[in-house]
Amino acid sequence: MATQEPSPPSSMESNKPGFPKKILGNKLEDKHLCNCCHNILRRPFQAQCGHRVEWPKAKISALEAFPDNAVRREVENLPAVCINESCTWKGSIKEYEMNHEGKCEFMIIPCPSCKERIRFNEQERHNERECPERTLNCKYCKEPFHFKNIKAHDEICPKYPMICEGCAKKKIPREKYVDHIKFCSKFRTPCRFHVVGCDMSVIPLPPPPTLPPTLSVSTSFTPLPSSVGAALELQLHSEKTKVAELGRRCTELEVKAGTFENVVCVLNREVERFATTMEASNRQHKLDQDKIEALSNKVRQLERTVGLKDLTVAEMEGRLREMSATTFDGVFIWRISDFAKKRQDAIAGRAPAMFSPAFYTSKYGYKMCLRIYLNGDGTGRGSHLSLFFVVMRGLSDALLKWPFNQKVTLMLLDQSNREHIIDAFRPDVTSSSFQRPVSEMNIASGCPLFCPLSKLDGKNTYIRDDTIFIKAIVDLTGL
Repeated sequence: MATQEPSPPSSMESNKPGFPKKILGNKLEDKHLCNCCHNILRRPFQAQCGHRVEWPKAKISALEAFPDNAVRREVENLPAVCINESCTWKGSIKEYEMNHEGKCEFMIIPCPSCKERIRFNEQERHNERECPERTLNCKYCKEPFHFKNIKAHDEICPKYPMICEGCAKKKIPREKYVDHIKFCSKFRTPCRFHVVGCDMSVIPLPPPPTLPPTLSVSTSFTPLPSSVGAALELQLHSEKTKVAELGRRCTELEVKAGTFENVVCVLNREVERFATTMEASNRQHKLDQDKIEALSNKVRQLERTVGLKDLTVAEMEGRLREMSATTFDGVFIWRISDFAKKRQDAIAGRAPAMFSPAFYTSKYGYKMCLRIYLNGDGTGRGSHLSLFFVVMRGLSDALLKWPFNQKVTLMLLDQSNREHIIDAFRPDVTSSSFQRPVSEMNIASGCPLFCPLSKLDGKNTYIRDDTIFIKAIVDLTGL
């Protein structure tokens, strides 16, 4: 039967990402979240692997997924709150999507002109009063310009009002200011001889009246008095002296400039030589850094190798100690030193239980160990020393008879050989503790009330040199 490809969501829907997690507060379930983007599913699709994804976020074809309308209905009915700060809207996710999303007055949006982030309900005020990129119309010439260019526009605006410095007339448009000062009777301009030292300001002459063609103008000049001519010659001689002095100073400055140029050339050569030396030093420094990095990597590699060797040696030492303590006749004596410290650790909960090394009924027999609680366990916690027997997984388990059914005797040895504390039991063959192990060891079974702790307090013969001895005997009858 042909399989019809499910239609993907419409382009408008597929362009929207999933809902943000904050819309639900803390009421989240994994089935409502997209496995790709981890947002709340808006248009959930279920892939063939069982995961739910948001369609645009998942890199899968339409044949590999189908719309999960059940989850979509669940999501649409979930209670939601608006994620925008100060907004108190509440409702369902469906109402949020249809009526509130993208329309919240407290939504933060970027200004299209200056890119500043503003609230949706402040957009009009920002565009009219605050945006540095807003457009204004000049109140004088009515031309548009950007707010940030207001000073530059005032400098060139043809209608900008100016004040005459002569008559103090105000509101003269800039385009008519030049015409005004031509005819202003009080405006003063620098003397036309200010370039040669005159610092007087004069009132400009009005333009000459236009004469009728029939009138003629006299072009004769009146000779200057001799005293005036002498004064002018004296002033001319003074100006020539000043020019000569300026020429001499210019020559001196040219000589100094030449000297400075030579000094600058020497300094430039020194700078170039220094730059070459620095470049060589930098190259050498980089080579040294590369060598140091290579050596550091080698040291780190050697440290890792040494660390692995140390772990291997420690593991081998542990196995050697375990092998040296291992017995193969069903009888095992466990020496526990530092008894006071280990008991304090048990009371404090730092190390409530201890396991003994493994021992065997024979070389290819059952593998076993002991477990002791120095502050008791279960019903004996805080009042008794608890001792348990543990069946462990061995290499020869397939050759042995199961369940384990040998009598076990546990003893706390009196180091004066007077009164040992002894307890014995025969395994319950229905208990999982004595079935063939499927993990490293079975559940421990034994005596939670093995020895009252009161017997170990004060002076006693069970603890000597801060050491006790535990003995286990497995009856080998029938093996």
